[in-house]
Amino acid sequence: MRLLLVEDDLELANGLVNALAQSNYAADAVHFGNDAITACLTTTYRLIILDLGLPDEDGISVLRRLRANGVTAPVLILTARDDLKDRIAGLDAGGDDYLTKPFEFGELEARLRALLRRSHVDQNLRVFGEVEFDPGSRIASVKGRELDLTAREVAVLELLLARPGRVVSKQTMVESLYSWDQEANPSAIEVFVSRLRRKLDDAGAGVGVRVLRGLGYRLELQHDA
Repeated sequence: MRLLLVEDDLELANGLVNALAQSNYAADAVHFGNDAITACLTTTYRLIILDLGLPDEDGISVLRRLRANGVTAPVLILTARDDLKDRIAGLDAGGDDYLTKPFEFGELEARLRALLRRSHVDQNLRVFGEVEFDPGSRIASVKGRELDLTAREVAVLELLLARPGRVVSKQTMVESLYSWDQEANPSAIEVFVSRLRRKLDDAGAGVGVRVLRGLGYRLELQHDA
């Protein structure tokens, strides 16, 4: 799941990117307001974490510009400003939640989950064969039993379920699983897919992942494979 982090504190930004990666969030980090606008015009993000104290432009102004440009992704404001007037201004400008620094990462992660659930309230479970996937909780299950998947395996399954019966290229997976500043490893995609295929088969999911050399991967019902 791809997020955008807008934070001018480089140490905090790097720490958050690494921590989010452990929770299966591929976060792109930018440090200026204009870079945030540019990033959102070229990439679709599921959620944005926005600091207000940016060096080139106040975060409230950046948020207004994002909304004016049609960006609808939930925005979590993460800032040291703790005055009530700042909270009101941030929410009125289009923010969906407000968290002040210092903070505990566990609370940040819980707020992210809540925002993502809210943004998918109208989205039904993705069902294919015996597989059910809840985009809000990011839990996959087969015949009512939760699959024990790693963060990367969940990300691969989510991509395949978004295009059942259609080819998903390896490059698409690389771009979705790795953020800008992470070293992408295309060969690792083959490992994630192989492990996912085995777990789906062991669970009796009724679906398989077909490898199409030079093209990518396709999720298929087993009787169609």
